[in-house]
Amino acid sequence: MAITIDDIRAAAARVEPYIRRTPVMTCSSIDQAVGARFFFKCENFQKVGAFKARGAANAVFSLTDLEAERGVATHSSGNHAQALALAARDRGVAAHIVMPDNAPLVKVSAVKGYGGQVVFCEPTLSAREETLARVVEQTGAAFVHPYNDERVIAGQATAAMELIRETPDLDFIVAPVGGGGLLSGTALAAAHLAPAVKVIGAEPEGAPDAHRSFKSGKLEPSQNPRTIADGLLTSLGSITFPIIMERVHDILTVSEKNIVAAMKLTWERAKIVIEPSAAVPLGAAIQRPEFFKGKRVGIILSGGNVDLDKLPWI
Repeated sequence: MAITIDDIRAAAARVEPYIRRTPVMTCSSIDQAVGARFFFKCENFQKVGAFKARGAANAVFSLTDLEAERGVATHSSGNHAQALALAARDRGVAAHIVMPDNAPLVKVSAVKGYGGQVVFCEPTLSAREETLARVVEQTGAAFVHPYNDERVIAGQATAAMELIRETPDLDFIVAPVGGGGLLSGTALAAAHLAPAVKVIGAEPEGAPDAHRSFKSGKLEPSQNPRTIADGLLTSLGSITFPIIMERVHDILTVSEKNIVAAMKLTWERAKIVIEPSAAVPLGAAIQRPEFFKGKRVGIILSGGNVDLDKLPWI
């Protein structure tokens, strides 16, 4: 693969001044409830509340001065939008963020709060892509894809690098999978630093495109996904898919019931606030306890951006 361990190490050094080194936390009551030993990499405590800060920072600070002077651009209604706006602010360049006109106001406000220049479009993928193309043509900004970008993947890999260095002798690392930036980065870091560790992807049953793609060996796009884990609705990309096929041990799907159960268990027992997408890996362990029984399991809690007025157990 094009992304090497040197790329990941360079990304770690590059983003260190701009991100948080998040803690690895444990919870004995969750261990007892599920029957495994869990080590939670808390990216919910990351800047912008999600692991996305790592990839965005690496991409933005990888640009040459000439590339960066016209700013950066992307289309996103989620955590990547905020992460790219923050990274651009840290570098002192413009961030042009294409967002659907039905995006939650709290997310739009967050992007603007980080200095992002929001351009609205209709809430379709074609409208997002067409609007982004127009913005890039008008501004000359550098496009930073939310996940299908080697610089972004190398940045996301730094979370697993930190987890492995702090927590030796893991049997598994489980990460949620949407577009695959986090999972492919996790798998690359593990392959280089802890090759005995099996990397598992976790995905909602209501959005199982990565699972289908992994089993068929063909990239199968997401079709009408329905899940409370709204950060995992995206299909795998042309860069992330082959990395996942080569480096990931398996992709497990998780019911909505067990996503909610894992989220609630993490809030109640560990006192850690996570969003539904971040609960999917623990949900996989709840759903298949025999798979993880007695094992040392690293779990990447991908984010903690929650709408407190719409908690899924209410």
